[in-house]
Amino acid sequence: MNGESDIREKFLRAYANLPFNTRKEIILVLEEEGKKQPVTWEVAYFEVKNNTPRSKKILEKLEELKII
Repeated sequence: MNGESDIREKFLRAYANLPFNTRKEIILVLEEEGKKQPVTWEVAYFEVKNNTPRSKKILEKLEELKII
């Protein structure tokens, strides 16, 4: 496994263990095109699950912040 898929797996495990109410909480703010975009656990899960280009940014930030 490469590093990116390891991070993805960590995220998916962490998400699976979250209480449902916590999944609606904002976990980071991404700055895209000069706009600040709040990202909840649910949004991050959708992006990661669908392997979008944005998911890589989200996973990098979460690892950098030591959330996963």
